[in-house]
Amino acid sequence: MLVLLAAPQLMAQGGVPTPSVSLPGSQNPFLGSEPDGKARPEVLQIDFKDAIDRGLRNNLGLLLAGDQTQMARGERWKELSELLPNLSARVQENVQTQSLAVLGFSKLFPGSGIPRVVPAFNYFDARASLSQSIFNFKNVEKERAASESLKAAQFSYKDAREIVVLAVGNSYLQAIAATARVETADAQVKNAQALYGKAADQRKAGLSPAIDALRSQVELQTRQQQLIVARNELAKLKLSVARVIGLPPGQEFVLTEKAPYQALTALPLETYLQHAYASRADYQAALAHVRAAELSRHAAAAGRYPTIDLSANLGDIGVTPSQSNGTWQVNGGVNIPIFAGNRVHSDVLEADAQLKQARSQLGDLHGRIDYEVRSALLDLNAAAEQVEVARSSVDLAEQALAQSQDRFTAGVADNLEVVQAQEALAGAHESYIQSLYAHNLSKVELAYAIGDAEQGVKRYLKGSQ
Repeated sequence: MLVLLAAPQLMAQGGVPTPSVSLPGSQNPFLGSEPDGKARPEVLQIDFKDAIDRGLRNNLGLLLAGDQTQMARGERWKELSELLPNLSARVQENVQTQSLAVLGFSKLFPGSGIPRVVPAFNYFDARASLSQSIFNFKNVEKERAASESLKAAQFSYKDAREIVVLAVGNSYLQAIAATARVETADAQVKNAQALYGKAADQRKAGLSPAIDALRSQVELQTRQQQLIVARNELAKLKLSVARVIGLPPGQEFVLTEKAPYQALTALPLETYLQHAYASRADYQAALAHVRAAELSRHAAAAGRYPTIDLSANLGDIGVTPSQSNGTWQVNGGVNIPIFAGNRVHSDVLEADAQLKQARSQLGDLHGRIDYEVRSALLDLNAAAEQVEVARSSVDLAEQALAQSQDRFTAGVADNLEVVQAQEALAGAHESYIQSLYAHNLSKVELAYAIGDAEQGVKRYLKGSQ
């Protein structure tokens, strides 16, 4: 099942839709964590690498995946115990009476005066017992299936580490994009303040109508509102980062990274696909699940096979430990199932259904990996082009704003041109921030799509493969 980790939908004129990351998991535990200790008074400086390292220690999704691996290991030992010898020891002291009447002595010897109950007697017994399955193909195949399930759990744990990197990377990139929005909004407030001051001075001097001052004041208040929203959104996104990486509640921190842009020259599609099928831990886990289902099917069919078992005991028995004698016993036999009420048939049907499901899920994952790699490459190429266009748009919008301000100062035009130029510049900055976020996120998604998130994200953000 897919759960969306969506970026904030902050849009401005000329903005692009904010991308989103799809994270596997029914309850999405990868957005939570187990807090690491208590908050400290100092302000933590957290860079991208530190955030990922903290996430790999504290993220709830990864902790739960570790527990699942331990459970799979316990299940494997449970199945292995059916193949290993079982040795036990027992020491007992027995005191009892016996009814001869119940055994029929009064009828066999009528009138003989045999008592109805034997007087109390006791005996001591110390004994060690051993049981061993010599041949049980069903248990052998169940243990092999459990071993494959353990491998699948270990691969799932590795995939959980990849997902943690994806979740941390997305949260961190969202936060630094929000930081850029705050800086841009603050600069826009200062520009609007300067425009309002100039319009007010010209109105007092009788050089411009009152509408210019009112228009400038409206623009200033609009930018102030956007700055309030941007700061609030940044604060909430920092809380999300803290939740994902496991910072203690109330811990103050700053993100030291800025929104980086490094062009990444993509490799051929087939190279990425081959790497993904060889390296993706979730794909290897799906393969292990198929092998486990195949072995479980063999185990179900083996319910029709004979089994060979051995049991033995060795001990000392007598009235007291000092008056005891050593005894031993060995039993061995072949158990041949003839009819068990179609239980084996039902086990085979269930195993067939589970095997079919595992193969269907593997086929779906094979196609999904192809889709995710292709989609990440498309996003990467499109985002790189958007960055170039957005960067040019910012330059042009800044030139237009400067010219409109000069025209207003010279009295050639009213401040409507300046207000429109400021809005255009704000939209251009938003588009640039969104495109930077989309470009860096597409690198993180590509690293995850090919199974190289934990090791490759830092390289990809720097523009190297």
